[in-house]
Amino acid sequence: MRVRLRSGQWAAWAFLAPVGLYLVVFYAYPLYRNVELSLRNYTVRSFVRGDAPFAGFGNYLKVFDDPAFGPALWHTVVFTVVSLVFQFTIGLALALFFVQNFPLSATLRALFLVPWLLPLIVSASTWTWLLNSESGVVNAALGVAGLGPVNWLTSPDWSLWSVTIANIWIGVPFNLVVLYSGLQAIPASVYEAAALDGANRRQRFWRITFPLLRPVSAITLLLGLVYTLKVFDIIWIMTRGGPSGSSTTFATWSYRLGFGNLVPSFGPGAAVGNLLIVAALVFGLVYVRTLHRREA
Repeated sequence: MRVRLRSGQWAAWAFLAPVGLYLVVFYAYPLYRNVELSLRNYTVRSFVRGDAPFAGFGNYLKVFDDPAFGPALWHTVVFTVVSLVFQFTIGLALALFFVQNFPLSATLRALFLVPWLLPLIVSASTWTWLLNSESGVVNAALGVAGLGPVNWLTSPDWSLWSVTIANIWIGVPFNLVVLYSGLQAIPASVYEAAALDGANRRQRFWRITFPLLRPVSAITLLLGLVYTLKVFDIIWIMTRGGPSGSSTTFATWSYRLGFGNLVPSFGPGAAVGNLLIVAALVFGLVYVRTLHRREA
């Protein structure tokens, strides 16, 4: 009996070994290196030789004292919050629409997945073309409506909103798929009982659909938050964080510090990246704590 138990344990460890190795190589070690990078004063020479002096939290103090910290933090918050609100709202509206199972609903759902399946470089390039100040389709439509052109990508007043719109468009399909699955898990008998009690459509949504969908909504928002915090491709391709830093977020700022200058600042760049990791970790812990409270 003990031999069988031990053999079963070894088999379980054998199945877990590839996953554990993957997590160590592609998550734990890069995270350790990023933390170590943020605690030392690395230059190009010391990065190659590995003899960078220890700086402690000096790189973090440099980041906090940098004049770009405040605007980058504000842009990150606006970009993340606005993206999450509109992605979730539009995704939920579409999920409620498609859960009715009308003819061709499956085909239309598949078409809505296209933005999610496209490579980010393709999506960002498409939006760059659409929002081009001189030859963009959006400005052409505004001209037909009798409105003047807008410098979507080159104006400090519009650049952040332009990349946010593109990110919302890309994130809506993910919210649609997850929320649609959550809606399908709600028993139809609950709605039938509510209808017999005289509840109208709005009451059924706020008293049945939304409460029962709350766990799925929470994980959808959490995953969307983690993804949006680290969005780099869309912003860099469309505006490169400009003009004049008007669309710079922590993700683009970290890249610019580490790789966007002739004299790279590896330590401060890694420190900014770690701030993003801490932010995602904090929200993840809040979600886990809230989930445990509900289960208790």
